[in-house]
Amino acid sequence: MQRAIAAGLWQRPHRGVVVLHNGPLTPRQREVALLKAVQRGSALGGLTALAYDGFERFRAPRPQLVLPAGARDPGWDDVEVHWSHFLDSRDVHPTHQPRRTRVARSLMDAASWCAGDRLARAIVIAGIQQRITTTRHLRDALTRRGTCRRRALIVESILDAAGGIQSLPERDAGLAFAEAGVPIVRRRALRTRAGRFYLDIEARGFTVEIHGMAHQAVEQWDRDLVRTNEIAITGERQLAFSAYVVRHERAMVVDQIRRMAVLAAADGRRILRSA
Repeated sequence: MQRAIAAGLWQRPHRGVVVLHNGPLTPRQREVALLKAVQRGSALGGLTALAYDGFERFRAPRPQLVLPAGARDPGWDDVEVHWSHFLDSRDVHPTHQPRRTRVARSLMDAASWCAGDRLARAIVIAGIQQRITTTRHLRDALTRRGTCRRRALIVESILDAAGGIQSLPERDAGLAFAEAGVPIVRRRALRTRAGRFYLDIEARGFTVEIHGMAHQAVEQWDRDLVRTNEIAITGERQLAFSAYVVRHERAMVVDQIRRMAVLAAADGRRILRSA
C-alpha cells in the first residue's frame, strides 16, 4: 500500500483513508472519504444528505457533516462540520449508504444551518412539495432535534406547508391594513367569473390575496394564475403577498397597501368625473 501511494498509483486524502486510484475524487467518493476520516457514528447531514434522497433545487456549497457530540474537530476549512447528541436510528437511517441523516432531520438541519430565513423557509416547504417527507415526520424530527436556530420559523413553515394556519396571515394582513389607515370592505370576497372563488380581503377599489406557501404545487399555481388573469380582465386591482412577507416585512406590506389605496381612489374619482 505504501509503495502504491508513494508511486502515485493510489492516494491518501485523509489520515487512515486510502483511495485506490490517483484521479480526482467524485463528490460521493469525497463524502465517503470524509466519513471514514472522522469519528465513527458520524453522518452526512443537511443539504448534502438530502442530495442522496432526491431533493432538488438546493445544494450545499460545502459538504455538511454531523459528528457525535464531543468528537474532535477535524479542522477542515472546506467542510461544514456540526455536532449532535441525536444520531441514533431515529435520526440516521441504519442501512442507507453513505451514512446520512433521515430526510426530515436533514431538512430541519438544512433550515437551521442555512444563511437566511427566506432560504430556511423555502427548504422546509420544498421538502413537502417534492414529497420526500411529510409534515408529521418533520414535526417528529423537530421534537427530537432539541434546541436549534430558527426553531419558530421552522414550525411556522411546517404549519404553512400543512395549510393549517391560513387565518393567521390573514389576521396579520388585517393589522397591516389598520396601520396603513385603509378600511377593509369585506373578507373572503366572492367572485363568480370563470367559476366560484374567494379572495382573502377586499378593500375599496382593490383586493388582496395571501399565499400561505412559498412554493405552491404546480396544479394550484396554475389555478391561481388563471384566477389572477380573470381578475385582471375585469379591471380589478389586486395585491398578492406571501404569508412570510405579511408576517415579517410589515413595513413593505403597509407601504404597498397605502399606495394601492391611493391609485384605487384616483380610479374612483376618474369614474365619477366621466359619469
